[in-house]
Amino acid sequence: MPITLSQTDYANWLDETTATATEGNVTAYPATLGRGQQHYVALREGIELTISEVCLSDDLEIHQGDRPHPLEYTFDVVHRRGQCQQRYSLYGSGLAPADLWMVSGHQRVVSVNVHIDPDPFQQWVGDASQEPQVLNLLRSPEQPYFEHAGTPTAAMQMAVQQILHCPFQGLTQRLYLESKVWELMALLLDDLDNDPKESRSLALKGDDIERIHYASQLLRRQLTHPPSLIELARAVGINDHKLKVGFRQVFGTTVFGYLHEHRMERSRQLLESGDLSVTAAAEAVGFASRGHFAAAFRRKYGVNPGVYARGRRV
Repeated sequence: MPITLSQTDYANWLDETTATATEGNVTAYPATLGRGQQHYVALREGIELTISEVCLSDDLEIHQGDRPHPLEYTFDVVHRRGQCQQRYSLYGSGLAPADLWMVSGHQRVVSVNVHIDPDPFQQWVGDASQEPQVLNLLRSPEQPYFEHAGTPTAAMQMAVQQILHCPFQGLTQRLYLESKVWELMALLLDDLDNDPKESRSLALKGDDIERIHYASQLLRRQLTHPPSLIELARAVGINDHKLKVGFRQVFGTTVFGYLHEHRMERSRQLLESGDLSVTAAAEAVGFASRGHFAAAFRRKYGVNPGVYARGRRV
């Protein structure tokens, strides 16, 4: 049976880990989840690096609600049954939609994870802050964040290994690690520029289009607890890449952009009916935070949800 955690349980564990971690401190992974350790490094305000080596005792499922998200990237080196697989994930800042995060157990995973707040990222890019690829990574807290996954290039793999085997201590270590964090970010941006999967169109068959429309129906039925991208792809019988790219071709937006739009429209209908309070309407469409819902509603419709609801009751 997989280990299941709520977002609150996972966040509490992260808070405890961060609170006890200091510069150079290594924290043991919870024995109830598996064996391993994490090395947390606060490089400077708004830039955090975590190096971990973990083997979960079973598959792990974490149920996550809508939440604001910084820029983040992770490089994983997965060792399983004598084989080694490498991968990376990149996320922009913005709204991370509700989903089910699944991590496989019984495999050793060495990870380099970096969180970067928007302000230091904007300072780093300087005059390039209005470039399309930068704007795509820096979205408002009401917009679904950018996400991308890929296979590390040789240059990325080398930088990751240099982080894992940093030969320095103290100030020199911090400066060295921060330089590698920005080096990896530059390599990720370059990989996005050269990745044809992000821009090319798929030749969709009639059956593919039907499956994508079916996926949209499933999303509308599950506004409160939507499936993850992989779960949705499995439910309609296509791979997640075809669903991701094909969904944009068919509907002109991402899967979670579509979900967000329908959540907002459904919340507007609920408020217009006068049957629910703002808090209840937010919960009915899957928002965990009334504040995030109010900001998203204001951005979409130009008015606070409470004002909108009162206006409809007059």
